[in-house]
Amino acid sequence: MNVKRTFGAILTILGIIGLIYAGISIIHHDGNATTMIVVSLISLLFFFSGISLVKNTKDEA
Repeated sequence: MNVKRTFGAILTILGIIGLIYAGISIIHHDGNATTMIVVSLISLLFFFSGISLVKNTKDEA
């Protein structure tokens, strides 16, 4: 297993979980607006960096 791909998958999963959490919190009006913005931005950062790690890492046998 490639460490970069594994780390990319973990970042992607964390990003998805954070985006779901932020979406549910926004819908239910839980928490502060600035907190939800920060959580959403960090989740987007995790998601897109994880996707790019998985996408750009070459498979070497």
